[in-house]
Amino acid sequence: MPLDSPAVTQNDTDLGPNESEPRSQLTKIANPSEDFEKKAYIILLIPGFTQASSKRLKDVEIYVPIVYGTIAFWLGKKATETQSHRWSVYVRGATNEDLSGVIKKVVFQLHPSFNNPVRVVESPPFELSECGWGEFEIAISLHFHDDAGEKKLDLYHHLKLYAENEHGPQSTKKPVVVETYNEVVFPDPPEDFFSRIQNHPAVVVPRLPATFKLPPAPIEDLHESKRGDTKNHPLSPWFINFSEADELLKLTAARQRVQAHIVKLRRQLSVMDEQPPTCKLDSD
Repeated sequence: MPLDSPAVTQNDTDLGPNESEPRSQLTKIANPSEDFEKKAYIILLIPGFTQASSKRLKDVEIYVPIVYGTIAFWLGKKATETQSHRWSVYVRGATNEDLSGVIKKVVFQLHPSFNNPVRVVESPPFELSECGWGEFEIAISLHFHDDAGEKKLDLYHHLKLYAENEHGPQSTKKPVVVETYNEVVFPDPPEDFFSRIQNHPAVVVPRLPATFKLPPAPIEDLHESKRGDTKNHPLSPWFINFSEADELLKLTAARQRVQAHIVKLRRQLSVMDEQPPTCKLDSD
């Protein structure tokens, strides 16, 4: 944060490899009339659909795994009172695919003490870098291509400069990394949008019935489709690996902890049931 800006406290709910396990959630772009109570994942609602240029494909869902987060480096001997860290905030594909086939632009809302606090990035990689000294919440707005027929999706991320569970001096070589994994789900996507991105490496498409008739997908330049990926990004050595296997292991471990807690509670209830009831006699 620049000079003369207020200090901002840390958000204990943000997790990263230097603090604890990274958070994972599912983001669903959906029709507000849908019954969300039946969904088994976290949903971030947007105001609703925009006017699509083609008819929507009913009972079809596609999703795009994304990661958004920050990486902060301490400047060491170059650090000053107002410039102690250099950090980057970004939105990337979960396995570093180019997201520009789905995302048209990303708007980052920084602390108002920065010059030009609203930054618009209209081409990949969707990121920006700054120097400062304070932590604050960054608003991130994803704007999708017009043929997606969806309004923008707002996300929020807390910039962290200091690791919470480490002791000793800071290191200029080991950054503080905080990332969040999300899956942006498009229910009933417009036909033109689906046809255009169905073979895109960043998009997960379900197996469709053989009776589904779609126009042929456009032939894309493979070099052009990889132009915005982050596989060779300078920060990629510090990116968190959000593989499906890792996520399944975390879900399994969490389920086992819940089951163990349920067993413990049942034992406690059983012991309480076996204890003889005590009666208090009223004295006349």
